[in-house]
Amino acid sequence: MNDSIIDPKLLEVLVCPVTKQALEFDAATSELISRQAGLAYPIRDGIPIMLPDEARRLDATPTSETDPS
Repeated sequence: MNDSIIDPKLLEVLVCPVTKQALEFDAATSELISRQAGLAYPIRDGIPIMLPDEARRLDATPTSETDPS
């Protein structure tokens, strides 16, 4: 199964746990985006991880592009 594909029916029922608003699917990053909350929820092994603590802040630089060492 390709991680960058999510069932459209699932996307219709999933909402951001913070804002309760609809999410956008970003196939390039395999994330569900909540613009209102400024969060990107990861999709791992085809399963959306809908935990705010696991989400990436949209205003943050992706960790793969920065290396503090």
